[in-house]
Amino acid sequence: MARLIYYLYGPGKANAHTDPHLVAGFRDPGDLEPEHFPGGRRDFRSLAGLLSQPLAALYRPGYKKPVWHCVARAAPGDRMLSDSEWAGVAAEIMHRTGLAPRGDDAGVRWVAVRHAGDHIHVVATLARLDGARPRIWNDYYRVREACRAVEQRFGLRATAPGDRTAARQPTRAETEQAARRGWGEPPRAALRRHVCAAAAGAGTEGAFFVALEDAGVLVRKRYSVVRPGEVTGYAVGLPQHVNRDGGVVWYGGGKLAADLTLPKLRRRWSGATQGVGHALPGPVARAVLRNAVTGAAELARNEPDSSPGCARAGPPCGCGSARSILARSPGTP
Repeated sequence: MARLIYYLYGPGKANAHTDPHLVAGFRDPGDLEPEHFPGGRRDFRSLAGLLSQPLAALYRPGYKKPVWHCVARAAPGDRMLSDSEWAGVAAEIMHRTGLAPRGDDAGVRWVAVRHAGDHIHVVATLARLDGARPRIWNDYYRVREACRAVEQRFGLRATAPGDRTAARQPTRAETEQAARRGWGEPPRAALRRHVCAAAAGAGTEGAFFVALEDAGVLVRKRYSVVRPGEVTGYAVGLPQHVNRDGGVVWYGGGKLAADLTLPKLRRRWSGATQGVGHALPGPVARAVLRNAVTGAAELARNEPDSSPGCARAGPPCGCGSARSILARSPGTP
């Protein structure tokens, strides 16, 4: 906890942090604000101690990582929110997640730090004051609900709800690894693109796996333990993406996008053979449309005379612009 607080109040990796201060917390932020030492340094011991105190009162084992860290960021083009408005954002997040509901004096201890104009960091200790361990299951979706609520309240740009259909985005570690090794894109993004293309062009399961292998993608099928020989799932990998032991790093279809699991692909191929006049289920129709758009975007990107807008198109599958990022490590500026 102390290291995270120190980072949030520090200069940042590119001196991007300006005027760091608390805008909200489990009590009046003015009482929690770290004191200044002579010379300008801050004393974070009191704040870190207050936030960590509830961990000693847990009556059963707590979480291995007892610090909850969420970043809420305004979209480009949104107006500048005041400290009191950001305090409302933080309080809504804590209420919706159930970590510190309104009127619950035994909720977790938390603070919201603002060190830039367009975002705040909400930090909480995963221990309630009554000795219980708070639930964080599906907290990401509760955060999305909070963001939707404050978007309406403050007149901010509306974002899509967290309906669990968006593609899994590459992690920060995956993105940095791709940059270090000179790859054009993270393996997760490349694999999702290959799987989307193979699924869109194939009419059968066999053709799908052949298309992946033809594209240079490694495929590992998962077989049923009850009915030997029956394929129940798959994972894909790239030859150059290996772990420290030299083994291939595998991604299941569901780790690429919610609609790329084998059961959902099978339903898509089955629906495609129903013929004209048979309506596809909603998720299948969205998947087919997304793959069509993916193909068009890839063609436009590879076309030498394509417009600058097409050349800067975003991730090809399941992309979305979310303004809240859930994290549990002090690596976000």
